Amino acid sequence: MRKSALLSLMSGAFGGVQSLAFRTISQSCTGSFTPISAAAAFAALDPGWNLGNTLDATPDEGSWNNARVQATTFSQIKAKGFKSIRIPDLQTYDKNIVTWAYHFVDSSPTWTVNATWMDRVETVVDQALALGVSVILNVHHDSWIWADVTASNANLTQIEEKFTRLWSQIGTRFACKSSKLIFEAINEPPGSTQAHGDELNKLNDMFLQAINAAGGWNSQRVVSLSGLGMDTVKTSQFFVKPELFPNQPWGLQFHYYSPYDFVTSAWGKTIWGSDSDKAALVSDFQLFKSNFTSVPAFVGEFGASPVTTEPAARWKWFDFIARTAKSFNYPLILWDSGADDFNRPANTWNDPVTLDVWFNAAAGINNTLADSTTDPQATSQITGASLFHKVGEPVYSQSVTYLMNGNTLTSVKTSAGTALSSSQYSMPGGTLTLSETYLATLYNLTSTPGIKETLTLTFSSGTSLTLQIVQYSTPTMATTTYKIDTSTDLQMPITYAGLPVVAAVKAILTDGSFLVDDWTKYLGPLQQGRWSFGDWSCDKGTFSVNVQGLQVMKAANQTVTLTLEFFPRSLGANLLNITFTQ
Repeated sequence: MRKSALLSLMSGAFGGVQSLAFRTISQSCTGSFTPISAAAAFAALDPGWNLGNTLDATPDEGSWNNARVQATTFSQIKAKGFKSIRIPDLQTYDKNIVTWAYHFVDSSPTWTVNATWMDRVETVVDQALALGVSVILNVHHDSWIWADVTASNANLTQIEEKFTRLWSQIGTRFACKSSKLIFEAINEPPGSTQAHGDELNKLNDMFLQAINAAGGWNSQRVVSLSGLGMDTVKTSQFFVKPELFPNQPWGLQFHYYSPYDFVTSAWGKTIWGSDSDKAALVSDFQLFKSNFTSVPAFVGEFGASPVTTEPAARWKWFDFIARTAKSFNYPLILWDSGADDFNRPANTWNDPVTLDVWFNAAAGINNTLADSTTDPQATSQITGASLFHKVGEPVYSQSVTYLMNGNTLTSVKTSAGTALSSSQYSMPGGTLTLSETYLATLYNLTSTPGIKETLTLTFSSGTSLTLQIVQYSTPTMATTTYKIDTSTDLQMPITYAGLPVVAAVKAILTDGSFLVDDWTKYLGPLQQGRWSFGDWSCDKGTFSVNVQGLQVMKAANQTVTLTLEFFPRSLGANLLNITFTQ
């Protein structure tokens, strides 16, 4: 049971660190608290899930296409096998605003947080804790809204005052929660210099000072401290171990979205898995481990969206990062925007295979993986996640290859659960061949293109894989010429004829030069001149260019040709051109 606390802000010094101190009536707690080391607490996080783009959305909780969080969401996450939930900023239902930043009801020096909103935060945390999962509670978008120490107009004194006051109130409200609640100082604080690092180290000290002054179990609570950007390199360069509370169990987290172009589907990168790709990932983890050998750590955010990344390459990436993270004892927490992995309204996962690959790999179980192109200089891309047949071609037997990793195929079933017979397929070694007779039951020379079947392949060990059988032709648009208008996003209806997704977009000017990112000329043939995902987007019926992308085209002052490329990818094939005039 909590006792009310009276907090008054006063300037001063603590432990030799010039900061803000509190005269506090500390919380006292009844019941028991089970102390746990940071290493043990972090180990219990794996695997973890981020409640992304929901309670941290702007301007309100439902703004980024996610419903307001419900207890049933957490139940579904636990049922899938997740052991922890990281909760970015929260907001109350009666406010059309978000993030701790917008919930201060007064300003300096008290910086009091709205009590109703704090109640909402506690409700959501309690819902998750009640399920027995670990919970990480952080200060999230505040890092760039008001706590950005790199801003030209940054008032460091006010940032420190506000940051300390906020964590004092959070620490007071949650002082008596179980040891499964972990406090995270601040998410991805910006910065790139020694001065930025020094200021962040100071904020980490203030965070510890504030929660300890709040009392309760906080002196024994595990905390996650922050390095600049939660980046492996900058954290290694600038983070300094706090000395104020030597008995506080603490550790670090870093975030991992690398290679950036692959996990974000930028610049046409739909290929991953070469030896150099793998070496780069290991090197990143090794750098962090070498600089923080004895410090417990976890990966607080990582992921590659099943909506935009090619499945076979994605499965390889998840398999490899899971095994690598496990070898370094770094738990992984998936960033899920709500549009990526878990479809919360439908209570379904967009690609359960990805999660199974991750979980099995982390458990040391060998997964069979769909083979796919790994050479970044390739001019076409094969993938074992899909079998493609072009409209107009006669039906013939086709093969798909797999990396068996010591496994054997045990069954092939249709989406209805019917097992294929031995006359319908064969699999000598790692090559699955589907017979002409079987494929003829799915499509013919002139049938309508689309996904014809999704087979499930089960193996002697590890993850079952899906294989989409796709008949395709080139997608079409009723209108392929537009005059550039920067007043609003341009949404163009598209009729897909195969997989309903745009693989990449090439943007070329009349003079033959690239619209943006001339440096992509040094990349492989399937990436040169490709536009970064974000200026364009697609869904199952629309291809869109946002205002920012239209402004880039307008500024070029030339006619722009966007070349939409589709799966299967092959240089100069299976594409659709859209012309934009000034």
